Amino acid sequence: MASPSEKLAQSLEQLQQLQNEKGIAVVRANDLSRTHKERLIANGFLRKVIKGWYITIRPDEQKGDTTSWYISFWYFVSVYLNTRFGKDWCLSPEQSLLLHSGNRMVPKQLLVRSPEAQNNIVELLHGTSFFDLKGTIPPQKEREEIEGTHVYSLAAGLVFCSSDFFSSYPTDARICLTMIKNPSELLSILLNGGHSVIAGRLAGAFRNMGNERFAGEIISTMKSAGYDVRETDPFTEKKPFLYDSRQVSPYATRIRLMWNNMRETVIKNFPDSPGLPADKKQYLEKVDEKYVSDAYHSLSIEGYQVSPELIEQVRSGKWNPAGNDLDKGHKDAMAARGYWQSFQKVKESIRAVLNGDNPGEVADTDHGAWYRELFAPAVAAGIIKATDLAGYRNSQVYIKGANHVPPNSAAVRDAMPAFFDLLKKNPCQVCALCWGILFLCTSTLIWMETDALAGF
Repeated sequence: MASPSEKLAQSLEQLQQLQNEKGIAVVRANDLSRTHKERLIANGFLRKVIKGWYITIRPDEQKGDTTSWYISFWYFVSVYLNTRFGKDWCLSPEQSLLLHSGNRMVPKQLLVRSPEAQNNIVELLHGTSFFDLKGTIPPQKEREEIEGTHVYSLAAGLVFCSSDFFSSYPTDARICLTMIKNPSELLSILLNGGHSVIAGRLAGAFRNMGNERFAGEIISTMKSAGYDVRETDPFTEKKPFLYDSRQVSPYATRIRLMWNNMRETVIKNFPDSPGLPADKKQYLEKVDEKYVSDAYHSLSIEGYQVSPELIEQVRSGKWNPAGNDLDKGHKDAMAARGYWQSFQKVKESIRAVLNGDNPGEVADTDHGAWYRELFAPAVAAGIIKATDLAGYRNSQVYIKGANHVPPNSAAVRDAMPAFFDLLKKNPCQVCALCWGILFLCTSTLIWMETDALAGF
């Protein structure tokens, strides 16, 4: 007769087969036998979302912890809604634009349109919900899929979103506008529906951003078709922004917009620069004092998925979530060692800035070394492969307890070069203390973007 550990391992094998490439599983009532479901729920591997639907969770996840739900949310959305409505559903224009802009924050309520909907609120975990609105959805040519989620196309979303979207989500709206490469994308929808008021709003939005050509083309084309177009600016304020039609990544654009929008406010709230410290040695000693606190906060961020190693550990009877897991302790030790090594490299970078090197150049040149030192001990211990040290992380990461979903691996590769370009071009003579903070925060950012690589 199989032992309890062997039975649990069998259930975990079934669960592993349901995971997607990101290690996330959405389980429907018929995906697993009743015995497997009950066993996995009892041992803390499954949690009920709604009747007949479950998600994988961490077995050590505390009651009220939102991490697993926020990790699973968008995948759950695609699986559940595709199962319920087939292809005949679509998110609202506003939520569609947020996803186009790279904003994957988990909303409190997700508005879903479908001809088969019933105008009901479907309550989910941790105060989130769907509202399924019975109604028509845009034609196929005005819809797209983003990772299995049906959304308005970028152009259709901009045409059919409410005017409030531009004031409520100005950064996301500006990102979406920069992704339009030719006004004809919008004009075909505007002309077909006779949307003269919306045409005036979009022309005003483009002009607000400095894209005079697109604004003028929308106005002149609509007027030549016989429409009376009155231009209005939907943004509540004008933000100086160098419009770049060659920019294709919403993530790189977001970095540039955030820099542009926040930089002056940050500078005003910083104390006047005292200049470079006279005693460089003493300054670096102060940096050392920040190590313990910084390490604690970064190493508290962790990810989880069912792996073959975990299954074998359970099968052998050695899995003990309530006790001291030696394998987990070994990983934690390697994480802490890598953090210490990387911290030393960060100090070398700060020392270079104290000696007069361009801070942005130093950050761009040295951050690869910070990354390599962080994970070198894990490679030596066989926890991760040496190839994982090439570039940034290759998988999605999440922040414990936060409904913000960090950029995916491709987005990181777009955003980081844009960030370093801005640093190198920064004209301000910021004091060494500010740059020390910058290096520590940037290194933490990179660690946050890579912690899941080794399953820390």
